Amino acid sequence: MQTTDQSTGYATVKVQGGKPYPLGATWDGLGVNFAIFSENATRIELCLFDSVESTSESHRIALPERDAYVWHCYMKDIRPGQIYGFRAYGPYDPENGLRFNPNKLLADPYAKAIVRHPRWDDSLFGYKVEHKDADLSFDDTDNAAYAPLCAVVDPSFVWGEDKRPDIPWNKTIIYEAHVKGLTAMHPDVPPELRGTYAGVASQPVIKHLTKLGVTAIELMPVHYRVNSRNLPEKNLSDYWGYNTLSYFAPDTRFSSVSGSPTDQIQEFKMMVRALHAAGIEVILDVVYNHTVEGSHLGPTLCFRGLDNLAYYRVVPDNERYYMDYTGCGNTLNMRHPRVLQLMMDSLRYWVEEMHVDGFRFDLASALARELFDVDHLSSFFDVIQQDPVISRVKLIAEPWDVGEGGYQVGNFPVLWTEWNGKYRDTVRRFLKGDSAVLGETATRLTGSSDLYEKNGRRPHASINFVTAHDGFTLHDLVSYNHKHNQANGENSRDGDNHNNSWNHGAEGQTANKEINALRYQQKRNFMAILLLSIGVPMISGGDELGRTQNGNNNAYCQDNEISWYNWDLSEDDQNFLEFVRKVAGIRKKLMVIHRKDFFRGQLNETGDWTNEVLWLRPDGELMQAKNWDDSELKSIAMLLEGSGLEEYDPVTEERAHSQSLLLICNASHVDVPFVLPQHEEHDEWDLLLDTSETVEMRTWEAGEEFLAQPRTVTVFACHDATGPSTEDSV
Repeated sequence: MQTTDQSTGYATVKVQGGKPYPLGATWDGLGVNFAIFSENATRIELCLFDSVESTSESHRIALPERDAYVWHCYMKDIRPGQIYGFRAYGPYDPENGLRFNPNKLLADPYAKAIVRHPRWDDSLFGYKVEHKDADLSFDDTDNAAYAPLCAVVDPSFVWGEDKRPDIPWNKTIIYEAHVKGLTAMHPDVPPELRGTYAGVASQPVIKHLTKLGVTAIELMPVHYRVNSRNLPEKNLSDYWGYNTLSYFAPDTRFSSVSGSPTDQIQEFKMMVRALHAAGIEVILDVVYNHTVEGSHLGPTLCFRGLDNLAYYRVVPDNERYYMDYTGCGNTLNMRHPRVLQLMMDSLRYWVEEMHVDGFRFDLASALARELFDVDHLSSFFDVIQQDPVISRVKLIAEPWDVGEGGYQVGNFPVLWTEWNGKYRDTVRRFLKGDSAVLGETATRLTGSSDLYEKNGRRPHASINFVTAHDGFTLHDLVSYNHKHNQANGENSRDGDNHNNSWNHGAEGQTANKEINALRYQQKRNFMAILLLSIGVPMISGGDELGRTQNGNNNAYCQDNEISWYNWDLSEDDQNFLEFVRKVAGIRKKLMVIHRKDFFRGQLNETGDWTNEVLWLRPDGELMQAKNWDDSELKSIAMLLEGSGLEEYDPVTEERAHSQSLLLICNASHVDVPFVLPQHEEHDEWDLLLDTSETVEMRTWEAGEEFLAQPRTVTVFACHDATGPSTEDSV
């Protein structure tokens, strides 16, 4: 490429044409290639800044070449640490979806580091904020003093012997966590590391996760995000992090150091390396459905100013406005190949460069909309299915959005697992004592075959959960009938009203010992069912500690003790934590829970037809059709036959051994006597767990009557002197 000198009122610099790929700012050891996509721009300028405090650029360089709508240049004298942004020229015609305004400095969509936070000012908007025509007006105020700034990075890092744990889905236990909330109040994490990537990687946290049996930590968004303008005005912030600005840059608020632009990148990589060394995978919650720029009245920070029509879904017959399938003002345009490329390049970057092990896609249905309906053959699914990198990591969908037809639980294709919202709702209703849910409860406990078997998926396609970041914590689920979101400043209008919760006799905190005892018992019930269901269990971070948000079921803006995990445990909370560890230990040892396929009848070695799962009435007999239709029946026993496993021990290469499991669930308010079954050669049953914590742990004879206490879950394993111990190893 020919070298040219450019001078536009700034110092003269030498610029070469560069290459259109890779997009972003790429350091090659000698200089930096800058490349940025815009289909409708007439001119793109690269703006170089001397420092993050600079209120204007020191150089403004028109990118000299364009290939396939990618504008690019190469500069030999640029080094890592260089701070930059872009300006885009073109028509300002909002009614036709065009919102170019060169007075607005724009972030690079491919920036690996954001080094200056935007400071809210009217100049960040492409229109005159107070103008009567709102976004139809044009604002010529320069925003360089307030806009976010990017930095060139050197990606080098010594990974050493880092190795992905590569945990099979059927042996996975997920722990959903917030980077800051997890350690902000942890007394054993050094104060300077609390709330940071390094804090997550600290030994006290890793020890806690491993004792819980966790094999994967699912981090709430760590992509660089920006607060909505109204939140700081109310002393609130976007704590959850779903207001993404950059899909490549780690969020700087979780960095324990602030020096070079690569500090947060290095710290994130060190966190991943430490978790991998402990056998824990890292899954990221990613938000490719919308951005921080919001509706047509939002700011111009990046995508809107670079090419609004390319990056966003606009209303077909009124391009001033956006298709909003997310409830956040806009929807990224996954129908455009360059936007789809942005997502795929971002995913590959986090896998290949940052070594993460999978992704949970927020509002994933919005990504699959080709036209208006969710399209199961959309290009979104096609490119992921064919990608040799992304198709091999863990893929989790939040299978809904807020648009019509957006609830798609059970409808994602192979390779995908899903947050199973039907599991959550059914288990909540069952343990609350609702009628006519017994049949669906049985289906949910055994992997939700009605949702996932029809399209060739396995039980692990069901990510089982009863609570998540969005909604009540487990403690609040058993303590509140209604949401209490007043702290959010929206008069409690926000948050879901349909929670299937039960306060057990008092709303919120109470001194009533009987109510508190029942609440803890119900929490034990939830955890026992969650961890002993077929599928992949997901624990919402802090639930094992008794975390409460005081009834707030939408704490997205609460970066404070409402959301942070409290590690100062009461005696009851400490006992509950030990209980969760015990159940996780049972899950780990009983291979029958790890089965890879759905249950089905099969022929045994003698040619007799056997069942791998049996549903039993309290009298010990098999459930009949009329029993499933009994709306008042709220108690059931599930027997999982361990001898039917078709798995093999990877060490001995012999068929895996598992004791059979008997799970008795009594959701009624009265005692229910259960006759312990004699099945195959099961003459004795070892009592492993009773959530009432009142029954003697001993061996019971088949045919003996066991009195299931009200609102309890009880776990037996067939007595097997030659098999593996089911003692809790913690």
